[in-house]
Amino acid sequence: MQNLRITSTASYHPSLKITNQQLSTIMNTSDEWIKTRTGIHQRYISNNENTSDLAVNVGNQLLTNANLTATELDLIIIATMSPDAYTPSTAAIVQGRLGAKNAIAFDISAACTGFIYAMNTAELMLKNSYWQNAMVIGAEVLSKLIDWKDRSTAVLFGDGAGGVLLQKTATTTPLILGRDLHTFGDLGDKIIAGRTSLKAGFPKQLTSLSPFMMAGRDVYRFATHEVPRSIASAVQQANLKIDDIDYFLLHQANERIITQIAKRLAQPITKFPMNISEYGNTAAASEPILLTQAITQGLVKPGNIIAMSGFGGGLSTGTIILNY
Repeated sequence: MQNLRITSTASYHPSLKITNQQLSTIMNTSDEWIKTRTGIHQRYISNNENTSDLAVNVGNQLLTNANLTATELDLIIIATMSPDAYTPSTAAIVQGRLGAKNAIAFDISAACTGFIYAMNTAELMLKNSYWQNAMVIGAEVLSKLIDWKDRSTAVLFGDGAGGVLLQKTATTTPLILGRDLHTFGDLGDKIIAGRTSLKAGFPKQLTSLSPFMMAGRDVYRFATHEVPRSIASAVQQANLKIDDIDYFLLHQANERIITQIAKRLAQPITKFPMNISEYGNTAAASEPILLTQAITQGLVKPGNIIAMSGFGGGLSTGTIILNY
């Protein structure tokens, strides 16, 4: 029987590192203020690389690690809220640059939950087709959506990409044991970025985009209540108990949010690896970057049961229970 396996993981970030101290020279903030409220110490910011550039770097790593050629790819999904353009999709750009001429490619826009939604989509598409190989990447250049004078949002975000290669293999155990996906569209105005302006009259003025705007307290309340519920639901669907989960790989939005989620689940914080201090919030890229790091460092090993959970814009939540 064929099921899916993650056969390769990879991540990439731009070379420019911006510390909290550097931010304090351009806005009214301080290293202590940022660390105390978010847990972030630094983030990486792109100088001249767009979202597709970061994703292509990850894609090449994934192919090399799996000893796979680009023409063997059947599917490429990019999760992003900061695409290169409205069209073509970032995934189409990546497909072309990788030379993956046999793969269909499209983007998923679900903000910080995007990678989880993309994993579900790829898994279902592979399982219900003759396709063998899928590339799922979360990639963001959020710095192009930031108002650098607004410290309430500017200190939070970073740029980066991470991804996995999914392949059909001869195994009887499914990759995704349980899942829980929810969208709360009535709360969509709590996180907004890139809203287009529409003005009356003809001829129309060229469309402009708004920067990040976020209702921080509302988002905190949402995450600390809805993410534990989402995780519990996915665990129950997998016929497991919370204690059976080896590690919880959560979207890296805020250290305080993750700590509170651990408390609500009555789980030790040691089960919740974090890298937000190094990367900041990289939206759809945060979960695959964290997964890659956890595997590279030897924390996550084959046979581990992993809960991966994303939450944020939409508003939305998404959890998958992985048999890694």
